[in-house]
Amino acid sequence: MQRKQSEWSWQWERLYDDQKWLFQEWIFPNRLEDFTGKTVLDCGCGGGQHLNFVAPYCSTVLGVDLNATVTALKNTSQLSNVDVVEDDIAQMDLKQQFDIVYCIGVIHHTDDPDATFRNIARHCKTGGRVIVWCYSHEGNFLNRTLLEWMKRAVLLKLPRSINWWLAHLLTMLIYVPVYTVYFLPLTFLPFYEYFQNWRRLSYHRNFLNVFDKLNAPQTEFIERERVQRWFDPIQFIDIHISPYKGVSWRASGTKKV
Repeated sequence: MQRKQSEWSWQWERLYDDQKWLFQEWIFPNRLEDFTGKTVLDCGCGGGQHLNFVAPYCSTVLGVDLNATVTALKNTSQLSNVDVVEDDIAQMDLKQQFDIVYCIGVIHHTDDPDATFRNIARHCKTGGRVIVWCYSHEGNFLNRTLLEWMKRAVLLKLPRSINWWLAHLLTMLIYVPVYTVYFLPLTFLPFYEYFQNWRRLSYHRNFLNVFDKLNAPQTEFIERERVQRWFDPIQFIDIHISPYKGVSWRASGTKKV
């Protein structure tokens, strides 16, 4: 079983993602309207922000998280069709299957993303939909090399309060190129597509993204070929795999076996 990681509970006690439109782009081509009347499983629900997005549509939604269930319960306490349990999404056995199972921004932080995917897919009904959004290997050279090395060597050894203020500093500094050179049609620049979203998001949400990258105790960047193996046509139909802003994959399929 994956060990509990206090980095996540610390983060979600202090930060909240209220950008519903971004969640909708991550689950594309699936729509929130597709959740209407469905039983739903959120694998790695964190602070419960995505539970709040889907709850108005679905019949019931269960959030599973290993580290932040207290925060998720607090943030969804007003919703009667939401429940939250503490478990490891790679090994949980919930004794039931769901119409829609999604894992947004979590699978790449697990010990074994392949095992995690197999287990979350096992909890989807035949004819149900599995949806995943994860960081891509492609387009993330600087994150995979420089940032991950810095985290292991320095950042994860520092008090979280220092990384918190470092994330504020980096967030403010990033605004300079985003609103100058990245306005030019220089599509070869790293993170060119990604920074289009930066200009759409609030400072709070951009800070959350920066801090998340500094705070995550482990990250595995996923190649497209690996995502294709997850959504094996022997097991899935209506498969969709597409890049999102050059730094992530959004993938989904309807389970047939």
